Amino acid sequence: MTTAAGYFDRKPNAGPRPGLAHLQADPSSPHTPQRTFSCAFSSPSLSYRAEEEVIVFELGARHLSVGIAGESHPRFRLGFGSEDGRRVGDYRPYYPEYQDRQRKKKRDYRWGEDHELWRMDLRGVDLGLVEDKIERAVREAYTKYLLLDSKNKRLVLVLPSLLPHSLLSSVLTTIFVNFQPPSITLFSSPTVNVVAAGCRAGLVVDIGWDETVMSAVYDFREIQVLRTARAIKLVTKYMAEVLYGYAEPAATSIDGSGSSENQEERLPFQLSFDSRYFEFAEEVVSRTAWCPTEPEGVRTRSEDTSTAEKDPSVTPETKAPDTTSIPSPIPPRQTLQIPFTKLAEPVEKGLLAHGTNIHNLDHEEQSLPQLMYNTLLALPSDVRAVCMSRIIITGGGSNIAGLKSRLLSELTSIIEKRGWNPVQGRVARQVANKPKLDKPTGPETMLDPQAKDEITEKLEKDKMKRSTAEVAGEVRGVETLGAWAGGSLVASLKVKGVVEIERDTFLANGLAGAKRESEMVAATQRMSLGARTGLGEKNGWTLGNWA
Repeated sequence: MTTAAGYFDRKPNAGPRPGLAHLQADPSSPHTPQRTFSCAFSSPSLSYRAEEEVIVFELGARHLSVGIAGESHPRFRLGFGSEDGRRVGDYRPYYPEYQDRQRKKKRDYRWGEDHELWRMDLRGVDLGLVEDKIERAVREAYTKYLLLDSKNKRLVLVLPSLLPHSLLSSVLTTIFVNFQPPSITLFSSPTVNVVAAGCRAGLVVDIGWDETVMSAVYDFREIQVLRTARAIKLVTKYMAEVLYGYAEPAATSIDGSGSSENQEERLPFQLSFDSRYFEFAEEVVSRTAWCPTEPEGVRTRSEDTSTAEKDPSVTPETKAPDTTSIPSPIPPRQTLQIPFTKLAEPVEKGLLAHGTNIHNLDHEEQSLPQLMYNTLLALPSDVRAVCMSRIIITGGGSNIAGLKSRLLSELTSIIEKRGWNPVQGRVARQVANKPKLDKPTGPETMLDPQAKDEITEKLEKDKMKRSTAEVAGEVRGVETLGAWAGGSLVASLKVKGVVEIERDTFLANGLAGAKRESEMVAATQRMSLGARTGLGEKNGWTLGNWA
């Protein structure tokens, strides 16, 4: 048996070692050359790219938009309708008589609730049903359109800033428990709308479904928020009343059988709030609704002048109104002949409070131009000058033809009439009309201004050359790409959001684990102090605008 010392004392074999030449390919024979990859110039692998992808969700009261950060538009947009949440194998919508069936009537305040994901008034809202709808929509987005694994993808969620805590907790819990993303970053809709417009400040007018929100944003911070109940839901209701008025009695009978004999037997429209008229009115609003760019008095005078110039024999009494043919899907199916001007009345009545005295309106029922003026009036003068020159009108209602121009013109007329005086009434008008006294001229007022030296004048000229002209103090509208595009742009920059929630932290404490802004500032100061002493502690998270 060889000892350990003898083993190491043995000499290696001095003979020639066999080479590997017989294993090498013959250069003359065809072969596939070996590829060499350079980590500095080659494209990244698929796994590296998949880890860097960020999913952007925009969740509203009636839709869900999903896409990948860095893209200009979402890949998928899902609506929450009454027919979108059916079970597998439910083929009732394909039956010939399914669309003509008699449907359950709804109250005025509950009309259209089957097409909504949530309402700001959570009384009567089933949060469990809301969670199920969100889970089904997000799962469909991942499995059918994104085709990505949700467990290793960071998620960006664009939400309205005025969202109840119970609803926010339901949304976060549903996504964290069922799809397990590592973290969720919350972005406010007004802030990302300003980003999508290429600005740092502005007045965001979000004309939504159930309410319209006015948000003044300055340096990417919301500093003033007002809202009104005048939104597209109210416009849809008034449009349904117009359609109901021009429909034949047979199509608007109580039982749907067409047994009513005359116009007097028809019930008021408030008793016929069913989903058939809701879907019909919503389709008409999205396709044919419009808003005049001028008030009624100015518009009527301009139309009469142009008509008289073209044909003096035609008078406003003899002029035939322009009609629009709209096919009705409600049985018995007929074609409604509606004057074109009638299609603008729901927009003026619902959004502009046309024909209603301003003193009879509640604080939550103000018209859109009046609420825009009140929002700007509550701002400081320097912030107001910047925001009024960057008015961003967005939301589903902003697509109505002529509405943006009408809002800006109405706001301009209010400013010219009232100025920026918060005091209104008879006494304020008397003070404004009172002639102002001339200032006394004395030795103090006749002094010459102090002469500037050459160095000060040179510095001021250099400052004027370097500074860019900033538009401020005038009413001006700015276009935006939308909330989802703004969230996609910010998420592609790979910056840390103000509200960034980790999965383990949220599942352990929920929304109760969020800290206040003052606590976050104190924790940041302790971390900067502990960087030198080794006593730094992990920072928490805050709710930001949702606190």
